[in-house]
Amino acid sequence: MTEPFSVPVTVRGYETDVLGHLNQSVYLQYAEHARWSVLRAAGIGQADLAARGVGPVVLETTIRYLRELRAGDEVEVTCAFLWGEGKSFRIEQTVRKTDGTVSAEITAVGGLMDLTERRLVPGARDAFKSLAADPGPLGL
Repeated sequence: MTEPFSVPVTVRGYETDVLGHLNQSVYLQYAEHARWSVLRAAGIGQADLAARGVGPVVLETTIRYLRELRAGDEVEVTCAFLWGEGKSFRIEQTVRKTDGTVSAEITAVGGLMDLTERRLVPGARDAFKSLAADPGPLGL
């Protein structure tokens, strides 16, 4: 099995809360950053999606906070798509410090929405594969 796609992030001071650790909502921003980064690595940009009349949507997100992060910490945010046959798919993400400590595990359920019909596109896996110049980063 290959390593999941990952992006480096440095925790910025303004992202921390009064306790001095990364604010819980910022984990969602890091996850979103990694998801858009993997789409770009696959050759799928926001303009490409809009031109096709579709857009990725998050249907559900679960975060397990395991270890705190502080300003200046260097982390890798992974992103691995788990494809099924239907309209939705799972994305598993990990926020890991460079020393290997796992700070958070994020699991999301996503889909690809038809922006005109406002409904999920059937066969999300095939739809993303057809959009990608390089489907490898998406696990396709």
